[in-house]
Amino acid sequence: MSWVELIGALVSALAVWLTARRRPWCWPIGLVSVLIYAWIFIDAKLYSDALLQGAFAVMIVYGWVRWMQHLDDQGRVQLAPLPFRHALQHVSVGALGALALGFAMHRWTDAALPWLDAALTAFSLVAQWWQGRRHIAAWWLWITVDVLYVGEYVYKSLLITAVLYVAFIVLAVIGLRAWRRSAGEAVAA
Repeated sequence: MSWVELIGALVSALAVWLTARRRPWCWPIGLVSVLIYAWIFIDAKLYSDALLQGAFAVMIVYGWVRWMQHLDDQGRVQLAPLPFRHALQHVSVGALGALALGFAMHRWTDAALPWLDAALTAFSLVAQWWQGRRHIAAWWLWITVDVLYVGEYVYKSLLITAVLYVAFIVLAVIGLRAWRRSAGEAVAA
């Protein structure tokens, strides 16, 4: 299945690169990547990750619609601030979701890493929500989650995916810097 994993990795990397550049094409390309990865994760018995791909598919449609409503003259998405109160609420929902999903995966499935996988799934959903809502903070959460995903995928011998997530960390740092620069330019204008 490594050729499928390689294709999924390349499509996913393209989607994240386009996100870093604030280009709305990131969303349909991201949709293709989540469909590929749903299959990969089911095969690896990472069920929370597989469920995450389904949730990502729904959130991708939301993000795509939302971004298309907030494009600047150059076709790039305009960024939005994230109030601290909202960030705290979203992180709390992520923590509760992690506990609930972890319990379910531990109790009722043969999931390989039920608690870690569930936590990464829950906080990936928070990061994806923030990305769709155009918040710079999404990049910080992606960096944190992706570092942990690298370890999970190495442990599960999904080495191409582990390398992809190292690339995601690099792309997230690039995205963070680009979005912060753009936000600074918008304030100066």
